[in-house]
Amino acid sequence: MKITTSSDWRDGLPFGTPVLVSEVMPGEPTRCASCPSDAPVLERTDLWAVKHPHPKNPAGFVRFYCLEHRPEPAREPESVARPGDAPRARRAPAARAATARTPRPTPSADRPRAVCPTCFVEVPSTGICGMCGERVG
Repeated sequence: MKITTSSDWRDGLPFGTPVLVSEVMPGEPTRCASCPSDAPVLERTDLWAVKHPHPKNPAGFVRFYCLEHRPEPAREPESVARPGDAPRARRAPAARAATARTPRPTPSADRPRAVCPTCFVEVPSTGICGMCGERVG
């Protein structure tokens, strides 16, 4: 089964960031996804929409949460340099970079292959053509 995407109000939501439901989608009162099923319905001004990633659908899925069950907003990655932080000392280049590196053997796909001059087929490592028996050296 292939999941196809369609364009709707959920596309504009960022992943992991709570947004008031009344700001993104008008509608009837509904329940929190984490509250028990017998909990009263809540107005959309009291609910938060959170878009979660889905393992098989890149568009993700959206759930509504009350203030009590609302997940914490996704944190932004820390910046490399913050104002007031002291600059870190740079590490010296590694000493092993100066040592000579031994060349890797050429992968077998890149090595030139011997070809029989009579049959124009590739010769195995034995050096004897499998078609005509000629020795290729």
